[in-house]
Amino acid sequence: MDILEFLEKNKQIIDNVMKKHLPEKFDSEYIEWAFGKPKYAFDTESLTKSLAEPCWDLLNRGGKRWRPGLLLLVTDILKGDRETAKEIAGMIELIHNGTLLVDDVEDLGKMRRGKPCIHILYGQDVAINAGNFLYFIPLLILIKNKERLGKDKLVKLYEIYAEEMINLSLGQAMDIWWHKGGKQEITEEEYFQMCSCKTGTLARMSTRMAAVISDRQDLEEKLARLAESIGIGFQIQDDVLSVTGEEFSKKKGFGDDITEGKRSLMVIYALRHASPEQKKRLLEILGMHTTNKELIQEAIHILKSAGAVEYAKKKAREIVRDAWENIDGDLPDCEPKDILRNFINFLIERKI
Repeated sequence: MDILEFLEKNKQIIDNVMKKHLPEKFDSEYIEWAFGKPKYAFDTESLTKSLAEPCWDLLNRGGKRWRPGLLLLVTDILKGDRETAKEIAGMIELIHNGTLLVDDVEDLGKMRRGKPCIHILYGQDVAINAGNFLYFIPLLILIKNKERLGKDKLVKLYEIYAEEMINLSLGQAMDIWWHKGGKQEITEEEYFQMCSCKTGTLARMSTRMAAVISDRQDLEEKLARLAESIGIGFQIQDDVLSVTGEEFSKKKGFGDDITEGKRSLMVIYALRHASPEQKKRLLEILGMHTTNKELIQEAIHILKSAGAVEYAKKKAREIVRDAWENIDGDLPDCEPKDILRNFINFLIERKI
């Protein structure tokens, strides 16, 4: 089975879990099941319009579902309880989409998965609240599975959730400050730490939770490092595609990272290796937050001429390769492991 087949096979499983805990339409039956009998009365129409509809507008647009897919794969490799893993996988995807809702507001995004961003269609207030809801409603999955999990695993999963959600905000804080121009000279180590916290967080949460579910906490740290590296590699490839990928640009927007003033690995590299004139010009364009295509192309030309695009691709492969070599011998040879290896290559080499 190849990775695309694996992701497609498990997509409906993940979506069914999400719909169980966050339905496309709120009603009194769901309210009572999820939150208990209300003292007064919930306005289910308002909840549907301002929570369910914007959340599912985004969720129904697609997405690779690779983070929950990673959790399922690792659980399969470790021979853990797949029924429990299915429930937790839905939790990961809900959180991820919450980050997209909030991220698009913070970045003044225009397009997400080929359509206008949720804050453009529904308003910033609705998008922010819906995004926050997607951060917390996944905890309902843990609550509803507490008997299946048992006290020790439940507490550990809560701890992982709390630790990684804090990391998420730390990573976002650095990213926001940088693209606002708050700091010009950023080191690669700082960039990798930002990616580790921002993009690596949910991948790390996935593998750590898979280790707990599978009673293999002895591998939790190594799996976390692998997942973190996958997240960093994925982010680097995302940044590369933002300035080179035609199909990617159609779905997310052409040169959005230039418009945001994003300090990607390519920008960090170019600022070290470009000529003084090019460095000055690149910083000027990034500081404009422009949507002008000619200016965006000029910035991309500077990145390419400095060798930044090729460097970023090479670095992504190195980071993931080293992390895989660190854990390869600890994982039993099996079909899920082969899929995981191909899965990692897919995320780093993808064109969209």
